[in-house]
Amino acid sequence: MNISMDLQWLLDFLQGMTKPFLATAIVALAVLLSYFQKLGLEAEMIYAIFRAFLQLSIIGFVLQFIFNQQNLSWILLAYLFMVTVAGYTAGQRAKHVPRGKLVAGASILTGTSVTMVMLVVLRVFPLTPRYIIPVAGMMVGNSMTVTGVTMKRLRDDIRTQFSLVETALALGATPRQATHQQVKRALVVALSPVVDNAKTVGLISLPGAMTGLIMGGASPIAAIQLQIVVMNFLIGASTVSSIMSTYLCWPSFFTAAYQLETAVFTAA
Repeated sequence: MNISMDLQWLLDFLQGMTKPFLATAIVALAVLLSYFQKLGLEAEMIYAIFRAFLQLSIIGFVLQFIFNQQNLSWILLAYLFMVTVAGYTAGQRAKHVPRGKLVAGASILTGTSVTMVMLVVLRVFPLTPRYIIPVAGMMVGNSMTVTGVTMKRLRDDIRTQFSLVETALALGATPRQATHQQVKRALVVALSPVVDNAKTVGLISLPGAMTGLIMGGASPIAAIQLQIVVMNFLIGASTVSSIMSTYLCWPSFFTAAYQLETAVFTAA
């Protein structure tokens, strides 16, 4: 009987994958266009879609297992795994920032955990894997992008205006005062897409969470209510993460004597 149930589960999974496989025809079109335009992206496109199939299939099984466990330790483990991968990816973007991966991971952890605690305390979402893990995934992914851009832009701006910052420090400014404009620019550049997305949501595109609910049979009213919550926590988590990353970058940008760490800004 167990064997029969296992086979039925496998058959259901394979049947459910029919549409995703059919949708790869669109990727085949993109591969052909890349080939005829001599873009050289054919292999990368095929590799990317293969990875997407593999990764999403694995995570689907993992989430199914976690949802069945109803155990808070699994929520924490999944969340920390997402933060670790996000920190590594954001750190790669800001590769010239010392300990960039650690800074990015700590920033993402701070921003998303603060936001998550607020959502649970305010009873916006119940503390169950079915709600917390998808919400955490959206927050971590968004914070990863924003944090990586913030760190890279801050380091590049200080490098470009190295003499200006040094002059301010020589005149008695603190590191925070000397780099105020650079920090402000980095934060504005990183957070602007998130804010702009919130301004145009529903007018230009229907976001993933809202679209998924509608396609799943939920009413449009229920879908927009959830999407409003999503936009709120994305802005909150992204803002906290990006600001935290600027504070954590400072120790590596300056020496103990409050001078710019030249080695950080001479690398190309």
